[in-house]
Amino acid sequence: MMSFQPVVPLTGYVGWRFLERTLEPQQAAFAKSQPVVRATDYFRENIGNVTSAADLVNDRRLLSVALGAFGLDDDINNRFFIRKVLEDGTIKDDALANRLADNRYAEFSRAFGFGDRPVPRTILSGFASEMTTRYEKRQFERAVGVQNNDLRLALNLQSGIADIVSRNSSDGAQWFSMMGNTPLRKVFETALGLPASIASIDIDKQRDIFKSRAQANFGTQTMADFSDPAQQEKLIRMFLVRSEASQSAALSGASAALSLLQSMPRVGRLA
Repeated sequence: MMSFQPVVPLTGYVGWRFLERTLEPQQAAFAKSQPVVRATDYFRENIGNVTSAADLVNDRRLLSVALGAFGLDDDINNRFFIRKVLEDGTIKDDALANRLADNRYAEFSRAFGFGDRPVPRTILSGFASEMTTRYEKRQFERAVGVQNNDLRLALNLQSGIADIVSRNSSDGAQWFSMMGNTPLRKVFETALGLPASIASIDIDKQRDIFKSRAQANFGTQTMADFSDPAQQEKLIRMFLVRSEASQSAALSGASAALSLLQSMPRVGRLA
């Protein structure tokens, strides 16, 4: 049986509003689809037997759910790398997860606790439910992304900001954490009208620019303020409007170039 496919008939902010209205029943239907049920049932039944990073990466079905819960599905074949991320943990500054630009790896490593705790979190009674709930949500977002990646990024915003605010006590650390989270950064960059090339400048300067633009556009430069649903809705609306405008401009430019090429006289071959 095929997995339930999300219904996303519209794009941009109009599409987002439709998705918001239908989100709960769509997510419920997706979670009950056979591929998702098989994956989550297997995880619940077997994750308690996993006591090391090696155990996890050697079971592809468990690893698929573990990575999928953090939006890291594409790393399913990078077993050595993932094992190192897990075994290093996150306590030491030089741990691999702490040296990676994308902080989802640190969240992933911290959640399992292989490198941070004498006993991993996999044996905790509520761990399987915690991970499968995350997995169902992320996989629904992924399915939406197949149809419209902007809507996938918008769906990730609430939980992404919640994770950042809960795991970082200072505002500065929260901004740095957002900048290191690839999906969240894309939303903020686009909504604030910043080019992706900003990533090439000094990290402290990047943060200052993000905060300054946030103040100008949203009336706040405090990351925790974006936990507010009203601010999140403003952020999502600006992100989707600007992203769609950028895509339309790119398509218009491509269309104009094609028209110009088609209007040029053909040059015959030389005899």
